[in-house]
Order: sequence, then structure tokens, then C-alpha cells
Amino acid sequence: MNPEFFLNIFVFLMGLIVGSFLNVCIVRLPKEQSIVKPRSQCVHCKKPIPWYDNVPLLSYLLLKGKCRSCHEKISPRYFIVELFTGISFVILYQHVGLNLMLLAYLVMLSCLIVATFVDFELRIIPDEVSVGGMIVGLVFSSLIPSLHMDNLNIYSPFKNHVISLGYSLLGVLVGGGSIYILGMLGDFIFKKESMGGGDVKLMAMVGAFLGWKLALLAFFIAPFFGAIYGIIEKIRTKDSAIAYGPFLALGSMISLFWGDKIIYMIANGYLLI
Repeated sequence: MNPEFFLNIFVFLMGLIVGSFLNVCIVRLPKEQSIVKPRSQCVHCKKPIPWYDNVPLLSYLLLKGKCRSCHEKISPRYFIVELFTGISFVILYQHVGLNLMLLAYLVMLSCLIVATFVDFELRIIPDEVSVGGMIVGLVFSSLIPSLHMDNLNIYSPFKNHVISLGYSLLGVLVGGGSIYILGMLGDFIFKKESMGGGDVKLMAMVGAFLGWKLALLAFFIAPFFGAIYGIIEKIRTKDSAIAYGPFLALGSMISLFWGDKIIYMIANGYLLI
């Protein structure tokens, strides 16, 4: 059988394991709790979950979405996050290939998944995700110049690392700055806070990984999806406020996968936004 098949399975399983950890982050980070200890426990009866009830996907299915001890329902979010993370890891692997860039992008993706689910539920984005992710993005950029530079033969290895870090810092400024300026404009127009600081820091993190061009593109992509969701929510709940982080995350992933093609099409007049 094709070795690539087994490699995809391995990446998927790694994604499931990471997804299980991301569920812990989604629950505990907003509460400012440790993500290391205590061990996972039922949110209802508080009893520790044994390892055989904590196997990604399988345990949820075998337990029929209920706690073994108290029989209370387990949120389907746990299953969804694990499955989504596993599938996303495989898709990203197929897009980037097996290299150091993949590791960096998987970290960014993981941060965006946590930010998305927390923001949808609580309308906040933990600093551990945005600021912590931004720092990690800067470190990756200084170590992996190919994140920001297509041609590494132009400069010496040392200069490549320094220039890549510079591009990452510029991405932080442009990514975070674009949202900050939009928020200031929204505050002036609507006379109330229109953009949270978490969104600013989230886009700064994205800029650290993707650089200023792709971060700026993500900034322009996000409103298209946010507007559609906002209209639906306005009709459904009469509430015009929405969690914007998930749409920044979506725009960022679209920018990662197709950003270069979109920018090329815009530059050559094939696409106007």
C-alpha cells in the first residue's frame, strides 16, 4: 500500500490527539486554569476521566456522548473539535508537505481553533492563544526563513533568518494595526466599542506567521463571512454583535491556502475586492 496513505493516517491521528488537548485549552484557558493539571474530569460530577474514556472520537461514540459516572451529556464540541483538528491537520499537511513550515502552520492552526471556539461561546480570545501564539510565530520565523522568503539563496543564512524575523515583525504590526484602526473607526461611527482587543492581538499573531501581505488579505476576507453570519444572527436574535475572531481565523486560513493566488489575481486585474 502507498506509504503516503499511512503518513496521512499518522497525521490524522496526531491531529486527534492535539484536538483532545485543544478541548482542554478551550475549557480551561478562559477560566485561567492550568492546562496541565488536574487531569481531565467530568464538568458535571467532577470525577476524573480514566484514560480509556479519553480516547479521541472513540470514547465519545462508545459512551454515546454521556459521562460513564453520572450519565450526564457530554458536549458534542469535544467530538467536533477532535474530528475537525484531525481533518485540518491532514489538509494542511497535503498543502504544505512534510517540512518545518508544516509544524509552524499547525501551531497557528491550533491557536486559531482554540480562539474560534472560545470566542463563539464567550466572546473573548485568551491572551495565551493570541499573545503566546504571536511570540511563537516570531520564534518560528526567526528559525524558519522559508515562512516568509521564497528564495533563500539571495542572502547568507544569517541574513535570511534576520530578514525573515523582520517580515514577521512587520506582519505583527500590519495584522494587529489593521484591526486596531478598524476598531477605532467603528468606535467613532457607532459610538461604542466595535472591535475587541482580542481581535487585534489575534491578527497580530496571524501576521507573525503569515507576514503582512497575507495578514492584510485575511483582514479583507473576514468581513465577507462575518457579514453573512451577522445578518443571520440579527434576524434570529435581534442582536447585531457577533464574535469576530472566528471569521478572522477563517480569513487567515483562506489566506494561507490561496492567498498568493488571490494576490496575484488582484495584482493582474483578474479579481477586484
